Amino acid sequence: MVTLDVRPQLLDALSALRDRVAAARFPLPLAGAPRARANRDELLAQLDDYLVPRLREPEAPLLAVVGGSTGAGKSTLVNSLVGRRVSEAGVLRPTTRTPVLVCHSEDHHWFSGMRVLPDLTRVWVPQQEPGDDLLLPGEDPARVLRIETADTLPPGLALLDAPDIDSLVSDNRVLAAELVCAADIWVMVTTAARYADAVPWHLLRTAKEYDVTLVTVLDRVPHQVVSEVSRQYGALLTKAGLGDLPRFTVPELPESAWGGGLLPATAVAPLRTWLVHQAQDPASRQHVLARTAYGVLDSLKARMPELAGAAAAQYAAALRLTTAVDRAYDSEHTRVRGRLKSGAVLAGNALKRWRAFPLDCTAGELLDALVESLSALLLCAVTAADERVDDAWRREPAAHAPELTRRAPSPETAEHRIGMAVRRWRRELEEYADDEVHELDRTVAPDPEAVAALVATALLSGRRARAAGESLAERIGAHGALRLRDRGGRLLTELLDRVMQTERERRLAPLDALDVHPEPQAELIAALSVLQKER
Repeated sequence: MVTLDVRPQLLDALSALRDRVAAARFPLPLAGAPRARANRDELLAQLDDYLVPRLREPEAPLLAVVGGSTGAGKSTLVNSLVGRRVSEAGVLRPTTRTPVLVCHSEDHHWFSGMRVLPDLTRVWVPQQEPGDDLLLPGEDPARVLRIETADTLPPGLALLDAPDIDSLVSDNRVLAAELVCAADIWVMVTTAARYADAVPWHLLRTAKEYDVTLVTVLDRVPHQVVSEVSRQYGALLTKAGLGDLPRFTVPELPESAWGGGLLPATAVAPLRTWLVHQAQDPASRQHVLARTAYGVLDSLKARMPELAGAAAAQYAAALRLTTAVDRAYDSEHTRVRGRLKSGAVLAGNALKRWRAFPLDCTAGELLDALVESLSALLLCAVTAADERVDDAWRREPAAHAPELTRRAPSPETAEHRIGMAVRRWRRELEEYADDEVHELDRTVAPDPEAVAALVATALLSGRRARAAGESLAERIGAHGALRLRDRGGRLLTELLDRVMQTERERRLAPLDALDVHPEPQAELIAALSVLQKER
């Protein structure tokens, strides 16, 4: 007989794997991202709600989750198995909004805490009627688990009536999937009219994939077609590789027509006997626990690499987006350096002011014109880089993430940021010029602002720099002029680097905020490897 492995080392490895799964993110809208997110959430639900608590406390009662399509009669079936109304049933759909867990009074402590389904708020009123309002003010009914006790159930067995797996309410569907993942035994309920529907078959195939303990109930079958429907359903199960699945049939009865009564005990006796046997027979109980737990563990060999592959695809896409930004800004950075060397700043109004200096133009006016022209050149480069990024990102599906397409409101524009940076460069240049003038051993020192205007012109005028350089040398000497041009040149290079890097980081900030890194792929595979070694 197979027994559960509950060694601390295995639990530690499983907890580490769980943390890696929880840390995985798939924010970029790639083709496989929705599936990866769904797989991650489903895996987390199975780890948190079933596998880890089951391995830590193998002696806890068996939990059979009753799931199925809308109107399948799940609540009526649970009520009939218990022998009294514990879950609300009726003709309105969806009926089961708040999931109901029923157990023997001796087992209440196993479920009143956070051992399983820790994200659900517990509500328990011993003699509460199923239809009564148990919610606290402001409580979300989709995140509440109602606990009922019934001594008609044997100790060691608990039933959970889940919301419809195909509910029109999305929160109900999500919760139904979460609850099924917490089960030792999956009880899938369908009807004679809907046994071929896609939704219940998805649940069946998932159970087969994970090799969990599964039983199916064909409910509300008219007496006249019991044999024919049962045969067809059995043929479908066999075709799907589920021919050996325990299968029970419940006939259509007046009590089930409106979902308001209890079915006769004889109608559910075979299913009840089977469930009780699984809980009370030591060998059967051990088999159920081992099969479901190891089925989930074995499924990790395929599910973890799939998650790792999706994480790698996310990083590859993020890297392509980042590379597009880097290339655009690197290209514009190189182009601006060339434009500066060619004297592109000394054009238009700046050139006009230089030709008028110093007779018809003050040093301050010349500096203003140079600052304006330099700002325009840098802004043009940033705008061109952004346009190249936009063009490259349009061809990338990953760039369609809302976080990347939605530009966050900012109190500052690129024009404002660049203008501030260039004006700061001017102030520093003027401070250097002032320092150089104060070092001169002359009775009449030149105007520091005029010196700053000349060095700025020399730095920004390209091949026209000779005239500005000669005029600067006449005022502060050849060595001072050379020293000032070197310091100003370094400032200009720093300005260009700082502006382009700042705007590059601004463009990458939304992508960086998505926190897509290469580590999750390796971490997921490493966590699986450690777990496999411990097994």
